[in-house]
Amino acid sequence: MHIGIIGLGKMGANMRDRLRNQGITVTGYDRNPEVTDVSSTADLIAALPAPRLVWVMVPSGVVTNAVIQDLSEQLEAGDLVIDGGNSRFTEDFTHAALLQDKGINYIDVGVSGGVWGVENGYGLMAGGNADQIERAMPVFDALRPAGPRDESFVHAGEIGAGHYAKMVHNGIEYALMQAYAEGYEMLAKRDDLIKDVTGTFKSWQRGTVVRSWLLELLVKALEEDPELASIEGFVDDSGEGRWTIEEALSNAVPVPAMSAAIFARFASRQEDSPAMKAVAALRNQFGGHAVKKAD
Repeated sequence: MHIGIIGLGKMGANMRDRLRNQGITVTGYDRNPEVTDVSSTADLIAALPAPRLVWVMVPSGVVTNAVIQDLSEQLEAGDLVIDGGNSRFTEDFTHAALLQDKGINYIDVGVSGGVWGVENGYGLMAGGNADQIERAMPVFDALRPAGPRDESFVHAGEIGAGHYAKMVHNGIEYALMQAYAEGYEMLAKRDDLIKDVTGTFKSWQRGTVVRSWLLELLVKALEEDPELASIEGFVDDSGEGRWTIEEALSNAVPVPAMSAAIFARFASRQEDSPAMKAVAALRNQFGGHAVKKAD
């Protein structure tokens, strides 16, 4: 199989590498001449065999909209566009309708795995027509971790379902990180009693009910910087957390843990806090998200 990827940032470039390592032929395009394989989207499209499969991996919103518009004007009937970025699920309806007018297929895929996905594989949540999902399955199988497909891939539903599932996934992620971060602050506060904060977290990695990959990443961050002294307690958000809360409000679903986590991020922008240092460190560990360095 031969696919094209538009967007070769942290995620896109790693996905290109993983696909190639798994035997998929990939032609990638990015505006950065140091990482791109071709000089334009037109060259990308020309390099792909018809019917084409193009994976879009660019920032959500204006940038994704522009790329989808560009593809709608250049691709042909029967081609397939996959939006694997963090688009809001409502945008999928607009993108699908635009492409459908040209006979171009569309599916949306929520992708989780961050900068570690190139080695560990990615969790994938897809939305769209079953025939198109099956058509792209060799790509999904190459991207996901080894093991049972249903433990790392789901055809969640129709168009929009993939990004909706990823939105909820990220809302849960916010709450989990906040819980670990608050625990960190409590342990660090009692330095008269707790003499090994890092070791305490590390001892929870096997056998306990709170063990997880996020816990492992927190331990890694603390081993690199036990007091998180190099990180400012400022935590950004990429949108999914807010969208999750908005959806919860629209559907009268109580989400106190998720909502508290997003509001805690807002609080982090007003004052430095040990808990927010831990959240910032976790985001940097799993996703390579930028952190603000402490003065």
